[in-house]
Amino acid sequence: MADLLDIIGRFAVEGRATGVRPLGEGFINDTFIVDTDGPFRYILQRKNKNVFPDVPAMMDNIAAVTAHIKRKVKDPLRETLTVIPAKDGRLYHQDGDGEYWAVCLFIEDTVTYDVAATPAMARQGGIGIGRFQALLSDFDRPLAEVIKGFHNIRWRFTQWDGSLSDDLGRRAGSVQEEIDFVEERRAEMLGFWKMVEDGTLPLRVTHNDTKLSNILFDSRSGEVLCAIDLDTVMSSTSLNDVGDAIRSYANATVEDDPDYARVALRLDMYEAYMDGYLSQRRQTLAPSEKEWLAFAPLYITYEQVLRFLMDYIDGDRYYKIRYPEHNLVRTRSQMALLRSMEKQYASMQGIVQSLLEK
Repeated sequence: MADLLDIIGRFAVEGRATGVRPLGEGFINDTFIVDTDGPFRYILQRKNKNVFPDVPAMMDNIAAVTAHIKRKVKDPLRETLTVIPAKDGRLYHQDGDGEYWAVCLFIEDTVTYDVAATPAMARQGGIGIGRFQALLSDFDRPLAEVIKGFHNIRWRFTQWDGSLSDDLGRRAGSVQEEIDFVEERRAEMLGFWKMVEDGTLPLRVTHNDTKLSNILFDSRSGEVLCAIDLDTVMSSTSLNDVGDAIRSYANATVEDDPDYARVALRLDMYEAYMDGYLSQRRQTLAPSEKEWLAFAPLYITYEQVLRFLMDYIDGDRYYKIRYPEHNLVRTRSQMALLRSMEKQYASMQGIVQSLLEK
């Protein structure tokens, strides 16, 4: 790896770096915390150019979104990320090996949580994403597509049809029931996405990775501070962020539980998240977004069924697996979750309606 002290020296940080050490597990990017003899600490990241093929465009997205938020909040250094440019004025540094590096300010006195274990914590997650979206509800410029076709079911079906045709893992014949499950819902899901394409559901700034650990909390007050990990920020429908959060927060078990009888949508967690989310977004959602808000978890869960099954058919080329049938177990577990959502959809709609009327 490159000399980290040399890399941080390429950026316009205050003071001299006195130490660089790893931060977190680094599933996608390599992340480090930088100590200095100045007033601030910093986060240094090597961006994964395989996942994000256009890092400069990604950094432009992040800079535009955070600049917009900074104009609206009381404490711009704490209530959103602060991108630190390189000394040459770019938002990144590219080293001699072609690797991309970026730096942001480390926000002190904060805490994150990995899991929404209670409705109260699910509500906080809803507040975090809702506040992020509300602050950007009047953001009026398109953002670069840093991951092609992300949450675009029409694009996913192009991939899906190719997977079925190629059958690289020679497995399609053994999963006909699962393939039928996907095909039975194809028209419904394309119908939903068409509303994004024709503008019925407006394009907004979306985070696209709404797990709880991407919400930063003030360690002193316990209040939501800001959303972090903005690499996947793009333009899409706000509903994607809601659906992605509910898929993880409100599942009664883990997403790859092989005991499908344990898989179910927890309405208490669903209601708590929606309550927090709408406390921030009630005034800035369009009527069409309110109408389809309850459908968002079904759409995103369906997409995940398709992606897990597609990878199984392809021979496990995308997701890491722990055993040969792992992607098939993931598929069936998410199918069970979607069936649970479909059975409770009327209740989900009712909860949204009652919260909108608060």
